[in-house]
Amino acid sequence: MAFRQKNPQCSHSEMLGLDIAQVSQALEETHLSSHLTMPGNSEGAPDAGIPSAPEGVQSFPSSSTAVRANSSSKSYAGSSNQEEKDGASQAEPDPRNVPIDAFDKNVGLLVNFLLLKYQMKEPVTMADMLSVTKEYKDHFIELFLRASERLEMVFGLDVKEVDPINHYYGIFIKIGLTYDGMLHGEKGIPKTGILILILGVIFMNGNRATEDEIWEVLNLTGIYSGKKHFIFGEARELITKVFVEENYLKYQQVANSDPVQFEFLWGPRAHAETTKMQVLEFLAKVNGTDPSSFPSQYEEALQDEEERAHARISAMAVSTSMATASFSAKPSSFSHT
Repeated sequence: MAFRQKNPQCSHSEMLGLDIAQVSQALEETHLSSHLTMPGNSEGAPDAGIPSAPEGVQSFPSSSTAVRANSSSKSYAGSSNQEEKDGASQAEPDPRNVPIDAFDKNVGLLVNFLLLKYQMKEPVTMADMLSVTKEYKDHFIELFLRASERLEMVFGLDVKEVDPINHYYGIFIKIGLTYDGMLHGEKGIPKTGILILILGVIFMNGNRATEDEIWEVLNLTGIYSGKKHFIFGEARELITKVFVEENYLKYQQVANSDPVQFEFLWGPRAHAETTKMQVLEFLAKVNGTDPSSFPSQYEEALQDEEERAHARISAMAVSTSMATASFSAKPSSFSHT
């Protein structure tokens, strides 16, 4: 296997063409509450009930759409070109008119509320989300986009509309994974985000990455070996033990390495549950681009998709053949004596 020549002035993520600044920023801006009062439960408050949706707001995009929209749009603190409308038309509320601290606080409240709903395995309604951010309900769409982006990048969760008529939303683990990094029976915080990032680094690095290369990327997001993280806990144990035992990662010694080095590869469960294309699409969103911006990985992901399609067709053909043979082997009930 040919290895890249390292540039000491470049980080490993830069060498791979990855810009994880958005992940790092999302982690920095995430503040988890130890508890969160459910909407409508504040006693004595005059507006304790769940408010109805503002006029004209009917449903919101999934978090996948939210990240694409948010990555391609300018920050609410940046410049914008407001189109001129006729006098009867009223301009949309501008999030820049909301103080940054207040805006971030409401994004955090919405993130905490959605995490609580995920832990309780309950769907969430649009009215529920509006009640959490009722002080700034005129800016709700932007708040929802930011909260969805943070859920996706940090926690590896996707908010999807499951009932367009009644505006119910479900919160799901991204890219087809079935384990959220929480110990069985534990009411903790989902840790899928760090797993997806590691799977991405492994794929971008030629389907294997040394332990040093993984930690170099994670360090850029404020995650360090031996230091407890407020979301991911003891990250080293999570990566080298929990994810390995769950068969999402393989952790092995690099052959003929001196001094001894260890490396990570995708485990069998990662290969079974997700695809290289899904991981590449996630990384492309984080980078604010599209998968084809990584030509060699995109070609490999396309080939992987083709091989999986052929495997499915072959499996169906074998299954059909076996079913036909089994049916033919059965004695006919209409045979004559």
